[in-house]
Amino acid sequence: MYTSKPKILIYSHDSFGLGHLRRCRAIAHSLVDSMPDASVLILSGSPIIGSFEFKTRVDFVRVPGVTKLRNGAYTSLSLPIDIEHTMAIRASIIEHTAEVFDPDIFIVDKEPLGLRGEVRQTLETLKRRGVHLVLGLRDVMDDPDVLREEWERKRAQPALEDLYDDIWIFGLREIFDPLEGVGVSSSVYDKAIYTGYLRSQQPKLARSPDTLPFGEDPYILVTPGGGGDGVELVDWVIRAYEARTRPLFPALIVLGPFMDSNSQSIFMERADQVRDVKVKRFTAHMEPLLEAAVGVVGMGGYNTFCEILSFNRPALLVPRIVPRQEQIIRALKAEEAGLLSVLPIDEYPDVDLMIGALARLPRQKAPLETGAPGLLDGLDRINARVAEILESRAATKTLRTVSAR
Repeated sequence: MYTSKPKILIYSHDSFGLGHLRRCRAIAHSLVDSMPDASVLILSGSPIIGSFEFKTRVDFVRVPGVTKLRNGAYTSLSLPIDIEHTMAIRASIIEHTAEVFDPDIFIVDKEPLGLRGEVRQTLETLKRRGVHLVLGLRDVMDDPDVLREEWERKRAQPALEDLYDDIWIFGLREIFDPLEGVGVSSSVYDKAIYTGYLRSQQPKLARSPDTLPFGEDPYILVTPGGGGDGVELVDWVIRAYEARTRPLFPALIVLGPFMDSNSQSIFMERADQVRDVKVKRFTAHMEPLLEAAVGVVGMGGYNTFCEILSFNRPALLVPRIVPRQEQIIRALKAEEAGLLSVLPIDEYPDVDLMIGALARLPRQKAPLETGAPGLLDGLDRINARVAEILESRAATKTLRTVSAR
């Protein structure tokens, strides 16, 4: 058994949205639950990471935030300095943190070399030290042709070949394989582990009518994730309730922290005028709301999809199609597998279509009725793989010690 106190460092660039942060947090919490002596440190650029609670032995270092402009360029989120200066500060913090923390395992979320290559130097340094390097990829990254071009432009392929020891894919190959069609070699495929999706943790506190929007009455939960690109979805749902031509369950809409304040104010004013519609700006505790809902309406981001599976709720997805094809690919593959239903954003703002979809939603089959094996094994598989890595490192250290005597 691995007897020392393992340390895992997780990097997440977090330029936009909640997905990366919530995924890394879920992995960190699962690791410390499975290993009583482990410590996990998260490097993040999320401006709202402080809004979330973290378990004992999980902490974070926040690097200066950046945001992506409509033209695809990045700019500093808060500091009045140019992006090159911001990136230099971020890279320095990341490298110094890794040096001092001295992890056994370094997990990089999504970007093989980090945002604009900011973790390349850290990866190379840790590689020389013998740290086990892991790239974590969600089940769907983008259209394969687009991803191939992106990885070629960012020169990510050599990192996959030469730096990383493992590539963890947080999904099932039977649903979608993000490496297919992007031109990776067989040696890269040999590093791939398809973990299954990441199960959301059940809330420890029992829900009570005081914490739910409609007391004990059933409702539909509407969540556009971070909310930065969810204006059309929320508008479409509210239009359906404003024009209600048939009975619908009440709706709770959680707007998300990245929706612009003007849109938030407009939606809250509209909801005040509609029976059985309530709006929250943001909550870091979605689990009780998901557990109590009779159905979920979302956009199709990775974490929303995992929550739908974890709480086994009938779901309607209205996926975005720009700037990435990720959500539409995931939604259509999930619909093909019988896990949920999809309403294309191209149909917005057809009110009758949305009313019909909302009326049917609570009667849909729950996703786990499909019986897909290993669907939610992601965290268990990650815990097991980390234990394997740590055991191997311990055995190597013991062998070196014996050989040196």
